[in-house]
Amino acid sequence: MSSTAPDTAPRGHIPGSRRPPTPNPGRPRLARSLRLAAPALGAFLAVRLTGLLFLALWAHRRHHGIWPMLATQWDARWYLGIADHGYARVLGTAYDSNNLAFFPLYPLLVKAVAAVTPGSRASTGLGIAVVASFLAAWGVFAVGERLHGRRVGILLTTLWAAFPVGLVQWMGYTESPFTAFAAWTLYAVLGRRWLWAGAGACLAGLTRPTGVAVAAAVAVAALLALRRGFSARALAGALLAPLGWCAYVGWVGLRLGRWGGYFAVQRLWHNELDGGRETLRRLRELFGRDSTPELFLIMVTVTLLVSAVLFALSVWDRQPLPLLVFTGVLLTIALGSGGVYFPRARFLLPAFPLLLPLALHLSRASRRHRALALTAAVAVSAYCGAYMLLVWPSAP
Repeated sequence: MSSTAPDTAPRGHIPGSRRPPTPNPGRPRLARSLRLAAPALGAFLAVRLTGLLFLALWAHRRHHGIWPMLATQWDARWYLGIADHGYARVLGTAYDSNNLAFFPLYPLLVKAVAAVTPGSRASTGLGIAVVASFLAAWGVFAVGERLHGRRVGILLTTLWAAFPVGLVQWMGYTESPFTAFAAWTLYAVLGRRWLWAGAGACLAGLTRPTGVAVAAAVAVAALLALRRGFSARALAGALLAPLGWCAYVGWVGLRLGRWGGYFAVQRLWHNELDGGRETLRRLRELFGRDSTPELFLIMVTVTLLVSAVLFALSVWDRQPLPLLVFTGVLLTIALGSGGVYFPRARFLLPAFPLLLPLALHLSRASRRHRALALTAAVAVSAYCGAYMLLVWPSAP
């Protein structure tokens, strides 16, 4: 028998030496994806820096600092309080004061990252939101590019960055992390990666109450896939999707000693679905009775009405069902809530598929028309964002 080993080594390999490491196919794919998304991420950065610069100039003229507004006020203060002191143990009777209304993933992440990094928890929270905003923009681009090509993906990302309340993307809020989870979950659904989709929906459900919209999108898509043939991965994705939301709601019930504890907390925050009665009342008040309506409330109302029209156009365009389910549930919550009115534009910030009809239209428009439309959108977003923080007296 010959002592020479069979010639099975890769070409160029020296017998007896260590075999070279097997290339990781995931890294080149990730790098290609990032290069493909680079123009969209650059456009997102340019829009956000424009808004931040406008805010800084206006704040300087009013002798305001922008750091507290971005990192420590309103909802950010609640999340930082949870990171510092944990959750309440009793329901109480005071309105708008129980922190169990805020979901746990973001404050827990702030606490964990702040423990191993320099700086305050406020700076950590803002940093997490900024990083998450780029992951969200990347996911928004990925969905648009997968459905309609690179140009639409870039335009969709730019329009999402220029949302009227887009400044919230760089505040210590949960909109950016939630949009990142939602976008990449929807991307996974479109690619039939059911376990990734289920995991993303589970994380979204631990981030915001509206995580139920992401879970619904995954569950509907997975169950329809099961109708075409059994798939253990699709079934697992459907079962995994709502676990994050259900886990937190169940935990609040156990903490308060009542099965409906979370919904009791929401009632103390006036957050109950009323079929749209409060929305209609606000519309009649703003446009029929109030002779000098507040500019910010007009912006919120216009955002709601335009979003409803964009949803109808999305249905007309036959968007993939998971996207329609996601935006439909978000829109139902925003329009059907009996709670506070002024943050409802922000509640629709993660509903980026609503902007697909606009992105498609702009992709077919002339270069001049496209430039004018995007410039106007960025200018309106910069002004509305600064007005929201510097003039509007309540939370964004």
